[in-house]
Amino acid sequence: MNDTLVTLVGNAATAVEHRQTAAGMAVARFRLAATSRRWDKARERWTDGETSFYTVRAWRALADNVAASVAVGEPLLVQGRLRLREGEQPPERGGARWFAAEVDALAIGHDLSRGTAAFRRSPRARTEQVPVQQAPGGRVSGSAVVPETGAGESAEAGAAGSSGDGDGDVVEGAGVQGGHRLNSPLPGIAHGS
Repeated sequence: MNDTLVTLVGNAATAVEHRQTAAGMAVARFRLAATSRRWDKARERWTDGETSFYTVRAWRALADNVAASVAVGEPLLVQGRLRLREGEQPPERGGARWFAAEVDALAIGHDLSRGTAAFRRSPRARTEQVPVQQAPGGRVSGSAVVPETGAGESAEAGAAGSSGDGDGDVVEGAGVQGGHRLNSPLPGIAHGS
C-alpha cells in the first residue's frame, strides 16, 4: 500500500462526535489543531507559527475509547493515514475551491510531555473452556466469559472471591458459579456468563 502515514502533535479543537454507522460500526470524529513553534532570536523566546487543522476519524474500539477519553483542548498525538481532499463551493456560496486534510487514525494518545494521564485497559470479553475441579453440586466445567488480560497478568488476578492454584485452574469454592469462572479486570467486581 502506498498510504501516507503521519504523526501529528496538537490539541483537540472540537468535541468528539461519536456515532454508529448503518452497519453498526462505531466511528468518532474531531478536529485537531497543530500549531508550529519556533525560536525567535530577536525576542529570545518561543513564538507560535501558523495553525493547521485536521479532521481526525477513528473506527471501532478506537472510536469508543477516543469518545470516552478526549476533551476539547487536550494535547494529543495522532498517528494515521493522511488523505487530502479538494472541492469547489457551489456558485451561490462564491464558488471558491477548498482543501481539507483528513487522518484515518491508527493510534491516538495524550501528549505526556505536557501533562499526565491514567491508562485504563478496555475489557474485551472472549469465551473459552475453563477447566474446573468438581464443585459441590456436581458442576464440572463450562464456557466462561473471560476478559483478556495484558502480558504478565493472571486471569484470576482481582477476581472477587476466587482463588487460583497458580497454574490457571480455579480451585473449588468461591469464584466458581454454575461451572463458570468469575473474572474481572477490576478488583472486587466479578463477571460471569
